[in-house]
Amino acid sequence: MSVDGLTVAGRPGERYDEVLTPVALGLIARLHRELNGRRLELLEARARRVADLAAGGMLDFLPETAHIRQDSLWQVAPPARGLVDRRVEITGPTDRKMTVNALNSSAKVWLADFEDANTPRWESVVEGQLNLLEAVDRRIDFTAENGKTYALKPDGELATVVVRPRGWHLPEKHILVDGEATCGSLVDFALYLATAGRRQIEKGLGPYFYLAKMESHLEARLWNDAFTLAQDFLGIPRGTIRATVLIETFPAAFEMEEILYELREHSAGLNAGRWDYMFSVIKCFRTRGAEFLLPDRNAVTMTAPFMRAYTELLVRSCHKRGAHAIGGMAAFIPSRDEAVNETAFAKVREDKTREAADGFDGSWVAHPGMVELCTEVFTAVLGDRPNQIDKKREDVQVTAAQLLDVASTPGQVTEAGLRSNISVGIQYLKAWLGGLGAVAIFNLMEDAATAEISRSQVWQWLHNDVTLADTGHQVTRELVERIAEEEIAKLPGDPAEYADARATFLEVAVADHYADFLTLPAYDRMP
Repeated sequence: MSVDGLTVAGRPGERYDEVLTPVALGLIARLHRELNGRRLELLEARARRVADLAAGGMLDFLPETAHIRQDSLWQVAPPARGLVDRRVEITGPTDRKMTVNALNSSAKVWLADFEDANTPRWESVVEGQLNLLEAVDRRIDFTAENGKTYALKPDGELATVVVRPRGWHLPEKHILVDGEATCGSLVDFALYLATAGRRQIEKGLGPYFYLAKMESHLEARLWNDAFTLAQDFLGIPRGTIRATVLIETFPAAFEMEEILYELREHSAGLNAGRWDYMFSVIKCFRTRGAEFLLPDRNAVTMTAPFMRAYTELLVRSCHKRGAHAIGGMAAFIPSRDEAVNETAFAKVREDKTREAADGFDGSWVAHPGMVELCTEVFTAVLGDRPNQIDKKREDVQVTAAQLLDVASTPGQVTEAGLRSNISVGIQYLKAWLGGLGAVAIFNLMEDAATAEISRSQVWQWLHNDVTLADTGHQVTRELVERIAEEEIAKLPGDPAEYADARATFLEVAVADHYADFLTLPAYDRMP
């Protein structure tokens, strides 16, 4: 059965029809025709905001939505089954190995990622959905290179699946509706909801989502309308879908309560997406000089005043409305070097202890080896309670000035930081173009968010005439290009293997025009 006006341009594959069903494709067509125009208008609104900030404008809490913030009565829906206790969440791509290991990891939630930890190759888009369907049906297993086979634990011991679709900005060029490329967000959402998501309902759970890269409550309203339309289309009761929103853009930090309000019957809380948040700070104020200039990426900790204000406001906003507040990522990957592990584990423990004490209900890790530590820290605070939503944090009163206080961030811009950004960016893009979205680099799990910080910092330092604190050299295009060659020479393999990654990185790091997302030109290079 075909869907009128819809074309699948991606190559066919074994069992793809289990995901690309007539119902799923029909839902994609309906969502595209009814919502894509609004999506494009909201992307244009983002561009207008950036232009306004470049002209001297400033972010602030919205006066037109003050009544929502001031109304103390409204609450979001109560937590859905499988989302009551979220003290540890693990994130990663939807390849076969990660699917089995994440579900078996003892984390409470698995963020099955079609966004920052994934690449939008056609095979990844469809086969990731197929892996989720097999997992829900308990048909999935994995055999390692050493011959050891991994199978799923009993259902009651598995992490709850929460799917992260791509952001509103990313297209899906392999599915066309009426000759137009569709929206990656809606494709990922519809394929999961119409297949594995419906099976989850039969198992007593539900189709749960993480929503990425949003910049306003109007974008949240668009998602809520997509949920309502899709539930009606499939005959699912409204409110069955639940979604956690990543507050990972600077503008969204000023609209947290409004975002919860727009999604309230579908809301499962907010998450502090710390890496993308730093990227967004640079992106919004990249032309505003020293006032918004960030030091080396690794020098920006969660105790920096502007980051502290953001996370405390997130907990306050969520708990005021009966919603979960989920903390940030622990990206460390356990090493064979015990000295490296000891230092890193101490930093992760300190970070998670701060989050639990601040009132967060859980936090993220990138590797199964970090689940136990995070569980231990949050259980020390929660005990047998599933969350601490009752900790209202009424002592928190965050102002717009505090959220905007980037200038107080301690740290310097150094050649070591510049080299790290260039090396990480090129290494990540090589992997991304090759089909890997989550990559271990320097004992950290790097994804598109950290790559965005890396290239954005280089762009900001270059275009604001920054001088490196340790060498006295000014950041110039020539310096960046020279360091890129030097760093590539240190990497394994033939330097020619890094040509596309190098070209893509420089395209978004030293060009006169700042690209909104590095994944957009990279996607153009992808088949």
